[in-house]
Amino acid sequence: MPAASGTGPPAGVVEPRPRFLGQGTTRPEGYANGDGPLGAGPPDQGGEPPDRGGQGGEGGQGDGSAPRTHHARRWITEWVVIILIAVGVAFVVRTYVAQTYFVPSTSMWPTLKAGDRIVVNKLYGTIHTGDIVVFKRPPAEDCGGTPVPDLVKRVIGLPGQTVSASGGQVYITGKLLKETWLPKGSQTYTTMTKPYKVPAGDYFVMGDNRVNSCDSRMWGPVKSSYVVGKVFLIMWPFSQFRFF
Repeated sequence: MPAASGTGPPAGVVEPRPRFLGQGTTRPEGYANGDGPLGAGPPDQGGEPPDRGGQGGEGGQGDGSAPRTHHARRWITEWVVIILIAVGVAFVVRTYVAQTYFVPSTSMWPTLKAGDRIVVNKLYGTIHTGDIVVFKRPPAEDCGGTPVPDLVKRVIGLPGQTVSASGGQVYITGKLLKETWLPKGSQTYTTMTKPYKVPAGDYFVMGDNRVNSCDSRMWGPVKSSYVVGKVFLIMWPFSQFRFF
């Protein structure tokens, strides 16, 4: 049969669709009829959104609670370490360096008054005549009242020296002791009746308030092993603040 007249394509031939600039002849695999990926509708029109991650669900960052928990644990750990270090330093200082004491009596008046807070240097080195020391209560001390574990007195006689008294004055190995720590014109009254030679390794101590002090005149010398340290500061009250 002859071909039909006209301009159309021959029978049985499919006319190709025209190609436009920028448009390929075929769609990528998985696309159909101008739609998005298979199983997804047009943008913002249904279908499941792609997984962007980091917004909840497994593998994401969640609501940020994990970083906050880590920060809190780190903060607590740092403070625990700081507190432990502070306690350790305080223990070392108190045990080996310095310690505060409360003066309960007037035996060291007028230098130390009842209620004063003093600081004792435990790294004291050599002890000299006139130093104020804190020491453990000697076993022979029995002056009445409530026993206390520590006493504070002034060193008068050193090991090997002889302590004596005459006319209300103190003598060390025959020489008058100039007690510059007492108020001018005061009599350094003492109840000593005979000279006393201080044994090696011991100290002869007295309170500055000679008429109201129970000390080496009554119960003997203090062993060097009993000495805790030298008083070097009155820290309270502020009106009494001073270094020795």
